[in-house]
Amino acid sequence: MTPETEPDRSVFSQIDFTSGAVAAVSGGSDSTALLLLLKDHLDRTAPATKLLAVTIDHGLRPGSAAEAQAVARLCAGRGIAHRILLWSGRKPSTGLPAAAREARYRLLVEAAQAEGIGLILTGHTADDQAETVLMRQARQEEVREPGRGLAGMAPATLYDWRIWIARPLLGTQRAALREVLRRANVGWTEDPTNEDEAFERPRIRAALADRNGAREDALALAARAAVEREQLGHRAAALIRGFASRPAAGLIRLDPGFATAVDEAAAVYALRVLLATVGGVAFLPEQARSEALLNRLRPGPPGTTSFFATPFCATLSRTVVDARRAGIFLRRETRNLPPAAPAVNNALWDGRRRITLADRPGEFLIAPLGAARAARQAIAENGTPPSLVRAALAAEPVLWRASEHPGDSPVLPGMAVCPVVAPFARFLPSFDLAPAGTVAALIGAPRLPAPPFGGHTAG
Repeated sequence: MTPETEPDRSVFSQIDFTSGAVAAVSGGSDSTALLLLLKDHLDRTAPATKLLAVTIDHGLRPGSAAEAQAVARLCAGRGIAHRILLWSGRKPSTGLPAAAREARYRLLVEAAQAEGIGLILTGHTADDQAETVLMRQARQEEVREPGRGLAGMAPATLYDWRIWIARPLLGTQRAALREVLRRANVGWTEDPTNEDEAFERPRIRAALADRNGAREDALALAARAAVEREQLGHRAAALIRGFASRPAAGLIRLDPGFATAVDEAAAVYALRVLLATVGGVAFLPEQARSEALLNRLRPGPPGTTSFFATPFCATLSRTVVDARRAGIFLRRETRNLPPAAPAVNNALWDGRRRITLADRPGEFLIAPLGAARAARQAIAENGTPPSLVRAALAAEPVLWRASEHPGDSPVLPGMAVCPVVAPFARFLPSFDLAPAGTVAALIGAPRLPAPPFGGHTAG
């Protein structure tokens, strides 16, 4: 993969702008060029499209407010709606770049939703992609996610399972974008932290500048890793469709044949996604521990007693893996479940369920159902052991009015506690659409919004 020395404007033609677009514009060269290229494309192809530029003032540098105002003047001169949003509150003493990134995405999403827009565009470039890949190599993220992190940033990422963040300039060099600005006689601001090697990314940037061909090598590595990651996801999704079912809420059953699947890499990945989903964990369990678990689930060699003749239990990523003759069952362990607490609209409960309260915030409590009440509700189906159904239901949430007893309050219209695909609930890279969409269908989570780029599907 070779980064383009001239921006590929046709990439905008592959994006669905039906609901409008929010352009994240910091005032730096990359995001400013994105705004000009996007405005030119929409003026030529869909002038009625709603376009909003948003600048996040993190308040981390004395000149940040003036830089935001400079973006506002640029937008006013070109007839582009613009908002400045402040990251208020205390800033963390450690992990500042990650916290700033999280705040930035949250504020961008809030601005998009306020305008009824379902798409955000950022100005990440080929330079950013190369830096990201090398940073992940240096951190050896492949210990937990072998090969996955080396794919770099995805062309699009679904935030909070509701709004897509697209990166149309990942194939373009920063130098090419700056040339676009020079020809348009438009200036940009330089963030001094981009040169501060106290931060990881500037150190990697300096290393790239010193190594001839390093950027191209990193981009080629990212392209290969992205293809491998997507292919593995499709194979894992096929195994989940073929071997997994949901006998009861909070309970996943895998046919014993899952453990002997020929495609071991896909089986391990599918198991990792399911474990994280059932346990409500944001990160996939470690590769090595997942491989060891899958190996333990396999029947013994010919002539020995089959593993499934002797029940086996293990816990990984807060998920109990219970293997027996009836199948391999996954459920949330009962330790460390959240205590009863006020239900918060749109919050993630236990990492597994998203709460929707409609227009009744503050009226309801939420807590696990509990073993006693689960025993009254459990109904075993399709040969599922009743004890497993009871154990799974005991960890499921129940809503009730604070003034009433648990279970006495009806679930009113507009209220819901919906399952989520935990490892992808916050950020779902387009690389992982196939397994995410398949697991969502399995557990009854909402369907994925249509991806913004043509050629991507949910598998």
